Amino acid sequence: MDKLYSRFCPAILLGLLFTGMQASAAEPVRLILDTDMGNDCDDALALAMIHALENRNEVHLLAVTITKDNRDAAPFVDLVNHFYGRPDVPIGVVHDGKTPKDAPMLKVPVERRDAHGNFVYPRRLHDGSQAPEAVELLTRILSQQPDGSVTIAQIGFSTNLARLVATPPGRLLAAQKVKALYLMAGNFQKSQPEYNVFTDAPAFHDLMKNWPTPIIFSGFEIGLVITYPMESIEKDFAWTTDHPVVEAYKVYVGKPEDHPNWDSTAVLEAIRPDRGYFDFSPAGNVELGEKDTTTFTPDANGKCRYLILKPGQVSRLRELIALLVSEPPQKAPLTAGSQRLAF
Repeated sequence: MDKLYSRFCPAILLGLLFTGMQASAAEPVRLILDTDMGNDCDDALALAMIHALENRNEVHLLAVTITKDNRDAAPFVDLVNHFYGRPDVPIGVVHDGKTPKDAPMLKVPVERRDAHGNFVYPRRLHDGSQAPEAVELLTRILSQQPDGSVTIAQIGFSTNLARLVATPPGRLLAAQKVKALYLMAGNFQKSQPEYNVFTDAPAFHDLMKNWPTPIIFSGFEIGLVITYPMESIEKDFAWTTDHPVVEAYKVYVGKPEDHPNWDSTAVLEAIRPDRGYFDFSPAGNVELGEKDTTTFTPDANGKCRYLILKPGQVSRLRELIALLVSEPPQKAPLTAGSQRLAF
């Protein structure tokens, strides 16, 4: 009996240790997505990818906050969350924000009805006024999380997060609860203005000044190369005739092309920071430069780094993102049923 114990006990202990390591590794990333949903279809692609990774227990979407000040933005986010079987994800909206102009990529799925007059994509929000204000929601959600446990992916303007840390209590809350901020913003290859920065440049300036945790940038040059393949839109969604992200893509792009996919790169790195998808710049600081460009200054004590494409990774990342975005929900999506849009 002692011999059997001596032979199998180490194996049992190793098994228990490995099981414990698996349980630890399986702890999902606590993610808040801050997005200007409606200004480009890549925000919708990024949200679909988050749901696919939540299916795999890699991420838990705590909330979505929106920096596009448009009545259809929150309903669209809500119907996508419903589509993927997560109707209770909290959504916050900006007040007095940027880009209030209507966006067909939002309006078409939001307003689409079937032959019986029912919305094709169910949702609980019918306009932005039914959602809480973004900073209020951010404050509430962060306050409920363990210290140092939250990752934020900002794939729009800096409006909401700059307002959050505009006061000492907000900065303290971010410092206590957030371990890293991932931004789709800036251009680190050319001295050119980038949309997410120049649309609310004062907010970006304030965010760089006041944000207390490490910041990782996915710059314009990354998503410009890692495009979303049109072949995926045409072939990988055959499992459904109605998909709000596919509709948003087709309405926004308007023609069959591989479209730049900036936002998904920042979100992928936020959820899978240990996969080695990218190289990194040295540590440094980012500031608002002339004509609303972004300037990076190396500094060993700086809080900022930016992603750098690895040779040979572009095709792999395009395929991976397309695989995740096109993954079906865990449960059959709730739709009223009709024909998918075609070019």
